[in-house]
Amino acid sequence: MTSEPSASQPSDIRETAPDQYWKAFEEKWTSLLTYRYLGREWGSLDNNVAEGHFMTLRHDMRNATGGIMAAPLCVASPECGGFNDNVVVPNPLIASMQILDPARDVKKLMILPDNLHTGRRLGFSRALVVDASNPERVIAISTGVGLSLGDVPEGYQKIDNPPIDIVDSPDLPPLHQVFGAERISHGVWQLPLLTAELASPDAALHIGPQHIALETASTELAQGLTSNQLQITDWYVMFVNRGKVGPFVTQGEAFSGSDGRIGTRLNLVDLGDNHRVVSTSAATFSAVHS
Repeated sequence: MTSEPSASQPSDIRETAPDQYWKAFEEKWTSLLTYRYLGREWGSLDNNVAEGHFMTLRHDMRNATGGIMAAPLCVASPECGGFNDNVVVPNPLIASMQILDPARDVKKLMILPDNLHTGRRLGFSRALVVDASNPERVIAISTGVGLSLGDVPEGYQKIDNPPIDIVDSPDLPPLHQVFGAERISHGVWQLPLLTAELASPDAALHIGPQHIALETASTELAQGLTSNQLQITDWYVMFVNRGKVGPFVTQGEAFSGSDGRIGTRLNLVDLGDNHRVVSTSAATFSAVHS
């Protein structure tokens, strides 16, 4: 049986009157934990940032070997098929990330987008994620598909996002802790009931918490099959349904491959909405050799 939404659940911006739309968008955008905490700079949407697309890396965006995690890369390069919030209400459908370089010494990422085709409803895009101080150094290749949920009113003005006041340190809490993901058992992690901090403007579970919970569970499952330290090299997520209620729980399995590689596949399930699958992921991890 589907749970009824509570009064505390976020509202869908598509139900907002046109003359109140951008005020509501600013409130939702600045409340969203994904960008407020991870610090993505998006020149087309954010005020007082450099033109372009950037993300500063911190210790909490890295794994136990100091290599880059997939979730921050997917937040930096969300692949909405060329659909931006100032034009439509975007909804990512597929995110694929091939990680070529663990970026252990990289301080800041720059995203070089390439929108392949942006239609009325579907868009297809790709990007290179590079070292901002050395753009010839490619960290990852990103591809994806996005969906437009509808047009938005004219009159968008860039938003003054709150400053990122997080001081980088090895003592920063892991991302899953910040986003409220709790370990239930081996490889099973749970995100809480949907709140404004975790919701996109259309009142669905945002991609940030989904990537973080799925990667956290994937890493634990993969690490359980080997004594080697691991680096994620391939990450693929399909966003199947809007996560509307919560809590959201991972369900998955891991497989041993050749040459020390480990594969995982997981679902993220909305327990409050008939156990509906919200997203599904597949990952490949490779052994890190000292």
